[in-house]
Amino acid sequence: MTEEQNQNTDVEDKGPALSAEDQAKVDKYLSSGVNSVERPPFRPLRLMFFLWGVLLVLGIISYVIAHMSGLV
Repeated sequence: MTEEQNQNTDVEDKGPALSAEDQAKVDKYLSSGVNSVERPPFRPLRLMFFLWGVLLVLGIISYVIAHMSGLV
């Protein structure tokens, strides 16, 4: 690609620019916190243990079904 084509694709990726008035409205809305929600911290270990528990329960259920069917 030539330098001119690179510049054209950069402009197209950003989309149309906002006027100063519209950008001020967007900035005001984003800083107002209207839709902000307090979220608890992400706990990856809790998620891991939850998934492990689900897998354990499903494994036990499948073992019981196989045992009742006479496969085990």
